[in-house]
Amino acid sequence: MNGLGGYGGRNLARLLGRVGIWSFALQRMSATDEIQAARELGSFNFPATWIPESLGSKDVLAHSGLLLANTNNTVIATGIANIYARDPMAMANGAKTLGDAYPNRFVLGIGVSHAPSVQMRGGDYKNPLEQMTAYLDAMDAAQYGAPLPDEPVPLVLAALGPKMLELAAERTDGGHPYFVPVEHTPIARQHLGPEACLATEMTAVLTTDRSAGLDVARAFAKHYLVLPNYANNLKRLGWGQSDIDNESEAIVDAVVAIGDVDAIVNRVQAHLDAGADHVCVQIRAERSNDPNINAYRELASAFGL
Repeated sequence: MNGLGGYGGRNLARLLGRVGIWSFALQRMSATDEIQAARELGSFNFPATWIPESLGSKDVLAHSGLLLANTNNTVIATGIANIYARDPMAMANGAKTLGDAYPNRFVLGIGVSHAPSVQMRGGDYKNPLEQMTAYLDAMDAAQYGAPLPDEPVPLVLAALGPKMLELAAERTDGGHPYFVPVEHTPIARQHLGPEACLATEMTAVLTTDRSAGLDVARAFAKHYLVLPNYANNLKRLGWGQSDIDNESEAIVDAVVAIGDVDAIVNRVQAHLDAGADHVCVQIRAERSNDPNINAYRELASAFGL
């Protein structure tokens, strides 16, 4: 064992718990402000918080270290660390460093990102499955001069389509689908099999104002509907090009839960009933740097955390 992966899908499911937090806002805040927000979110007893890596964002491994150092028990998971942002040895060894320092508190999620993002980094976006397979091989072969973590660092793949989900099951501890309707979850479970952990991101807008909530949800969804990865995934699930092009109310409703806390809880439960082990909820507001403290407090109360 090289210290990365091999944690076990069932063990990872227990570590993450059934419901967690997924936050873009933390990476848009100053370190001082996000530490305060992360500590408050941690007081709500969600077992895990997921953070992204996008163009112009904080480096996700450094960001994970900041959050791990300034919270007590929360598992920090990357959703996702971009494989074009660092070479395989840097990725593997950064994760091992965090796993050694914070046993059972760091989960490395990696993904191929999207062609426009990769091109803006100066990379060459190639066949995603081939690229990820080669990257995993190189991570497995990476040299590491420090002591390995006592427990392997859990590893998951960002995965939407059947082949990437199957690679996740074969080579890692699980899959992390993002921007998916409930209909995707049983398909993901089918391709992952029973042992891998299925950690599904779910976006929500907590509101009693349907019109305002739809505006927030559509402003969020429009950025993903133009990306081929997500558009093609929705097409596989039966959505038409006109729904995608027009950001139809139906498709926005499918990928974002809009409503009161009961509506969000019901959508989470639908994913769990469909085969997800863990649902990490990304609550959106009008401002992208709003950590939605009160909304997560309500959600934690509703789940009895």
